[in-house]
Amino acid sequence: MEMIQNETNEGVLTVGGAEVPALAREFGTPLFIMDRGLIEENMRAYKSAIDEAYDGRGLVLYASKAFSAKEIYRIANKEGLGVDVVSGGELYTALSAGFPAENICMHGNNKSIEEILFAIENGVGRIVADGEEELEILDKLFEGREKLPRVLVRIRPGIEAHTHDFIQTGQEDSKFGVSLSDGEALRVLCKPYKNYKITGVHCHIGSQIFEDKPFMTAADLMVKLLSDVYKESGHLLEEVNLGGGFGIRYTDKDTPRPYHDAMLATIAAVKKAAERYGIPYPFLLVEPGRSIVGEAGVTVYTVGAIKDIPDIRKYVSVDGGMGDNPRYILYGAEYDAVLPEKTKAPREEVVTICGRCCESGDILIKDICMPKVQRGDLLAVLSTGAYNYSMSSNYNRLPRPAVVMVKDGEAKLCVRRESYEDIIRNDI
Repeated sequence: MEMIQNETNEGVLTVGGAEVPALAREFGTPLFIMDRGLIEENMRAYKSAIDEAYDGRGLVLYASKAFSAKEIYRIANKEGLGVDVVSGGELYTALSAGFPAENICMHGNNKSIEEILFAIENGVGRIVADGEEELEILDKLFEGREKLPRVLVRIRPGIEAHTHDFIQTGQEDSKFGVSLSDGEALRVLCKPYKNYKITGVHCHIGSQIFEDKPFMTAADLMVKLLSDVYKESGHLLEEVNLGGGFGIRYTDKDTPRPYHDAMLATIAAVKKAAERYGIPYPFLLVEPGRSIVGEAGVTVYTVGAIKDIPDIRKYVSVDGGMGDNPRYILYGAEYDAVLPEKTKAPREEVVTICGRCCESGDILIKDICMPKVQRGDLLAVLSTGAYNYSMSSNYNRLPRPAVVMVKDGEAKLCVRRESYEDIIRNDI
């Protein structure tokens, strides 16, 4: 899968057919630039696999925690996807964008009563319960209501995918879900409830995974669990949600396979498992997030202070940092970067790209070989579409950047740059 960012003959970086320097002049820096065409292409890769190989018996849920703003919900709706939300705020944003509630799945390991009621009263299609306590709460809240969401239970399958510890979620030592290995999941799924029946199971094994095997193993375990529940209780659960986690390319070390092909392998595993355990093919849900928006995003900065410490390190400071991208300080995330106006220039010096926050750990990329960098240069960090804007903060009271969507050379502002007035808006 090639990076969508390209360059002109003059060595100028383009995103979505628009030159990055022109976008920086129009919208300022720091700036998130999102390639709408690539986002649409990635959404279609997942949906087409289910349509072709599973006769459309499934739903792709865009995991909007990766990037949540009104425009992304509009795009997902246009492309025929559902969405996954994990808070009242994400749900409110989706509804405000006109997203159909029946195609929304509400997640979260510690939903408040208010958030659950907000989801129920707005007619969300699915709620994923994180444990037995939440299932009991739902039973009470559903009493007397005619229109109810489908309820899935999140399972902890005991799969340890090869990824960073902080983004593994399927192993036994996890705050999410109920355990499969000790029989808790089977007991919980067979338990009857007064006002509803559980309709399916959910699991998510982690993020930034490049192998097919963990997803195929998860598919087999979840389908077998459906079979076990049927044998134990006579209740046939109808849905399996296998979460997301497909990896993207941040640097040349990352080797993702085409998402359509990865989905075909997962679908084949679901079919094989259903046939092995003698149950009908379940309705299949998946929750890609990072793989839909990650490589579609570029963050553009302006270089400021440059500090060369002889025989130690050369620091290149930009006008953003951990406030718009905390992933390095969180878990050492790696990125690549280019100078948008000098993409053909040779890479000749090793620098550390750092931010402007008052933290020694405010680093974007450590020890990267770059062309000669000067104050005033534009600097673009690639593959920043996921978990950058969504994790951004006002640390040091820095305004969050604007976000623009670009397609066929046309740019559309979808999130305004914050002002100082925005920052003090809630101060009393």
